[in-house]
Amino acid sequence: MSQSLDIIHDEHRALAAMLSGMRSLAAGVAAGRLKPDFPLFADMLRYIEEVPEKVHHPKENDYLFARLRPRCAEAGPIIDGLEEEHRQGEARMAVVKAALAAYQQQGEAGFEGFNAALVHYIEQEWKHMNTEEKQIFPLARTHLTAEDWAAIDAAFLANDNPWQGAAGEYAALFTRIVNEAPSPVGLGGS
Repeated sequence: MSQSLDIIHDEHRALAAMLSGMRSLAAGVAAGRLKPDFPLFADMLRYIEEVPEKVHHPKENDYLFARLRPRCAEAGPIIDGLEEEHRQGEARMAVVKAALAAYQQQGEAGFEGFNAALVHYIEQEWKHMNTEEKQIFPLARTHLTAEDWAAIDAAFLANDNPWQGAAGEYAALFTRIVNEAPSPVGLGGS
């Protein structure tokens, strides 16, 4: 029905892959199978900070949520919660980045704090994406008009997929992460 929902879903999948990769790397460090790769963790956090927080969430707010709110009263409180989570995204990411910096400075003693911050962030992101896909998407499909979808799709398509296309920096960052991360997260050595 809507190309924009497909784009949002694809962006969620890319973010989920990055979050799962970070969780796997941290689990490998915790189990003693991997040594911490601070530059790789920093690249992964940069990717999450740049793409979902600065590109993906504003598109949802400005186009999908803005069109759905006046058409569906039931969506209002859900959108309010999601937009608040979007506003908190930068601060939540700052906690994870500070925990990574502390881990790098403190060595092994800082791992637990970093891992706790990372797991908390990942759990919040999963909940957020599930709320959008399981609650907002069905309401949007039911309540938005063809005119709404045309406007939303035009905005999403004009912005291009931030992981591909015109925003080559993000594609290059993603490729570097995949090439550096050890298997099974990426293609790099262990």
